[in-house]
Amino acid sequence: MATYLISFPSAAMVVPDGELGAVGRAAHAVIEEAKAAGVYVFAGGIDEDVPPILVAANGTVATGGYPWAPTLDGGFTVLELPTRDEAIAWAARLAKACRCNQELRVFGFAPQS
Repeated sequence: MATYLISFPSAAMVVPDGELGAVGRAAHAVIEEAKAAGVYVFAGGIDEDVPPILVAANGTVATGGYPWAPTLDGGFTVLELPTRDEAIAWAARLAKACRCNQELRVFGFAPQS
């Protein structure tokens, strides 16, 4: 089994006015299916109303993230699946529900942590 990160940046989700509720229900239905299938690890999204902070090894705090890095936002789902093909199939289900393409990556999940 491998752990997969399925994600999208916020800008990728362009939903017509009045349809965001339907998108949310569709996405939550896919998550419920993943839970029922026993492949769900976790899911969620970045709270874009709370700006990031950068914490140094000495404990100092600076407003914002790494200035050179792209913004980290959007939604994330982590699933544990036996094959890459199954991961692609779940990513396609999420893409359909969210109405936007999904990025798929192998996630270096450490269950002992």
